[in-house]
Amino acid sequence: MDTHVFLWAIAEPKRLSTKSRNAISKLENQVFVSPVTAYELSYKHKLGKLPAGSAITASFGRQLAHLYASELPVSASHGLAAGQLDWDHKDPFDRQLAAQAMVEGFTLVTADEDLQAFEPVATLW
Repeated sequence: MDTHVFLWAIAEPKRLSTKSRNAISKLENQVFVSPVTAYELSYKHKLGKLPAGSAITASFGRQLAHLYASELPVSASHGLAAGQLDWDHKDPFDRQLAAQAMVEGFTLVTADEDLQAFEPVATLW
């Protein structure tokens, strides 16, 4: 799931689409959250764009457990794929999440229209 979906899943689940909420909550589905999400949350908090960021980052592991989610480590293949994406999108967080989804063959849960429009990435919303 992308960073916004993670935030909404833990704090405002009604903001999720029904399809996304169902996919995230089904115990038979494996749910992964990237450390890129932790980085983005921490960075946005540092910049003042996420005032509640300290509480979220301090409880990141507990939030993963609450969602029955696993952390998806970032590998060299993910980084190399992100750097080589044929995509004009400049957001390094989105590029990394897209690359991880592509390399792992995962569906990325996202409300982000730019990610949804990037056809090499399977998305769900």
